[in-house]
Amino acid sequence: MGQRTRKARPAADERMARGYARGRLKDEEARAKLKPLAPGERPRAVTFAAVLAALLGLANVVLLATGYEVEDSGESTAGALIFAAVMGAAAAGMWRCRYWAVLGFEALLGIAIVFSALSLMVASNLSAVLLCVGIIAVASPLFWFLIRAMARIQLPARRPDEPVG
Repeated sequence: MGQRTRKARPAADERMARGYARGRLKDEEARAKLKPLAPGERPRAVTFAAVLAALLGLANVVLLATGYEVEDSGESTAGALIFAAVMGAAAAGMWRCRYWAVLGFEALLGIAIVFSALSLMVASNLSAVLLCVGIIAVASPLFWFLIRAMARIQLPARRPDEPVG
């Protein structure tokens, strides 16, 4: 029986290097298409997120002040005030287009999306299902649009003489 000859394949390292090079090229093209924010400009998604954070914090304080309690929750006043303060800080930071505020709010949105999706598995009535689906329907597109906005906000460049860490 004759032996089959195989074409010499490039080494795995070479294939990976070519793949990374293509990825870097795509990244550079995407960055070249981005327009930096003009002075005073705020993307619509960031504005919407800032208003949403302010409304959530304010609603929490109003519900606390009116004595609203969730059944069997044991929620503390301190917890409600801390949440309101975090939402207020996020709203103020996003209003001023601060990268850290958008990133932190995105982390909270991600947690809310995952928690709501998991809560759907144990939802026992229609109102619970609608609440979970509503949170996912609002938070998911906002999460995506904030990622795109963050690419334009970007972190300030680090000075060469500044120590890392």
